[in-house]
Amino acid sequence: MKLKLRHDSWLASAVALATISLPMATSAAENGQFEQVSVYLERNVQDRDAEIKFEVTGASDGLTELRVAAPGERTVVDVKTPDSKLGIRKLTIESPEPADDRIVKADFPAGAYRFEGSTSKGVRLRGEARLSHAFPEPATFEYPRSGQKDVPATDLTLRWSVPKGIESCVIVIEQNGSPYEIRALVPASTKAFAVPRGFLRAGQAYTLAIGTVAKDGNRSFIETEFSTARER
Repeated sequence: MKLKLRHDSWLASAVALATISLPMATSAAENGQFEQVSVYLERNVQDRDAEIKFEVTGASDGLTELRVAAPGERTVVDVKTPDSKLGIRKLTIESPEPADDRIVKADFPAGAYRFEGSTSKGVRLRGEARLSHAFPEPATFEYPRSGQKDVPATDLTLRWSVPKGIESCVIVIEQNGSPYEIRALVPASTKAFAVPRGFLRAGQAYTLAIGTVAKDGNRSFIETEFSTARER
């Protein structure tokens, strides 16, 4: 995909987190499990390219080894940090983006992927995630229109529609030629997003992407460009 979703993005909104302390709770490491593992496909509908992504969160201690086996026990990820005492706790690994998604699907077959790892304290972790080859249908832009050049720089509300069966949507706005961007993950029931005041500038070009996320994690992105109206 041409649009890169950076992890150091400017956040679109604050999220309030409530935590509940449970007695006798056990950590992921004590259970021999990763905190989180996932594998999914992501495509750009217009560019017709696709990639696979692995996301892994170990335990409280960093990982010194990570191995992922595809169906048939073929190793597709093998990562080690032999000279690090801390290791790496969280990783996102992605493939190149060939223009033909059949190449990605052939290299990474659908089915169960087994994750195995070791922490810096020698604890072995295991997990499993399933990969599907089915992409969700993309969203449809409603406002702004593709290529629109008179979009207001203040009080802009994005609008779109999504097909049935979508779990959530990823909204990404980038100012072309700038490091600033907004990324938000919203429920599938959300059909509008108010851009925070102060982010958009008059007379600037922006790229907007909306990704539909299926229950299995696979994602389909569509992109459009728009420009804000110049100051009068």
